[in-house]
Amino acid sequence: MLKKKVLSIAVVTAAISLAACNDTETVADPVEPEVTTEEVVVVDPAVEAEPMVEAEPMAETDVVGTQTIGEMAASNEDLTILTAALQAAGLDTMLMADDKYTVFAPTDEAFAALLTKLDMTKEELLADEATLKSVLPYHVVPMVVTASDIPYGTDIETANGQAFMISEDNVITDASGNTANIVGTDMMATNGVVHVIDTVLLPK
Repeated sequence: MLKKKVLSIAVVTAAISLAACNDTETVADPVEPEVTTEEVVVVDPAVEAEPMVEAEPMAETDVVGTQTIGEMAASNEDLTILTAALQAAGLDTMLMADDKYTVFAPTDEAFAALLTKLDMTKEELLADEATLKSVLPYHVVPMVVTASDIPYGTDIETANGQAFMISEDNVITDASGNTANIVGTDMMATNGVVHVIDTVLLPK
């Protein structure tokens, strides 16, 4: 009888212990790994990044020509009469010197219109040295004046001592009633610059 009681007590004790374990132990639900949609980029260390190529600096504009004003006029097919006139007046060497000049160069068409106006031939004009020495220096300014430096609306003194004015629309006017359009600008020479005009300017 005693053995049965002891066995019963042991069974009850084991049952209580098992129940206690079930109450205290908590089994965690399995956690699924978080799914990400971001793409992982793997960089191969063996592949070197290409070096950046620097842009070459822009070359500066060369504002100095390779010919003198006299040489430039002689090589221009639209300035043949001007070249002949400079030679006839002995002024061509001046425009080949190192001094700096700005020349407002009349085209051959401009000289042709002048010859018609004066009722002269080209040969007669080239033979008139006194007139050439008066007219030609009126087209020369003894300094370099590029198109961007033209002092619009201001008297510009020329090599013969007289002056003319240039408007903002590039028209030359003076006290003598001359009107000439600047039709070409900034022909750079080693000793200055040439602007082309469509009329021969006649001084007072």
